[in-house]
Amino acid sequence: MANKLKIDFVSDVVCPWCAVGLGSLDEALRRLEGEVEVEIHFQPFELNPQLAPEGEDVGEHLARKYGSTPEQMKQNQETIRQRGADVGFTFNLDKRSRIYNTFDAHRLLHWAETLGRQGELKRALLGAYFTDGRNVSDREVLVDAASKVGLDAAEARKVLDEGRYADEVRAQEAFYQSQGVRAVPSVIVNDRYLIQGGQPPEVFEDSLRRIAAEG
Repeated sequence: MANKLKIDFVSDVVCPWCAVGLGSLDEALRRLEGEVEVEIHFQPFELNPQLAPEGEDVGEHLARKYGSTPEQMKQNQETIRQRGADVGFTFNLDKRSRIYNTFDAHRLLHWAETLGRQGELKRALLGAYFTDGRNVSDREVLVDAASKVGLDAAEARKVLDEGRYADEVRAQEAFYQSQGVRAVPSVIVNDRYLIQGGQPPEVFEDSLRRIAAEG
């Protein structure tokens, strides 16, 4: 009988290491099929809550926030591209010219969870941004992503236009910040164990197997 695990995947849809981490987690769970039964909840974290709707140039943003030089950015991008490819995620970072505010995306993800489609939407939004270079703060892009995973486009637009789930998203963000989450991805298992960062599949596999064995 498979052991049950609850996973809270705290992340943002404009975080490249979150895409890598999710791909690694997915691969680890494939390897653990039959050993563990997992319930995953995607929890909100905004890397840049202060950004205006039009976002900011990626190069300028990384230079301002992290002090990255163009050479460092190029090297980091190649590392991310390769790590993504290793877990089946395609990064086309040359298409990503700007970084955006993601509050509306998190509201839509909250709504998708109520309908059992949160994981599909999460993956669609990561792909929209990192593979297709789309603006994930644009409501039409968000509605399109929702529609592509089988959610009702008209209802998705209403969720966004009416400001639904804003309080719930802020409450979840505040909760995880109060628990010390300052960087993402932060993968919390059974409300107790933390796996930090875009780890390789082997790290997730070993950690989850060990946690499951502890019961």
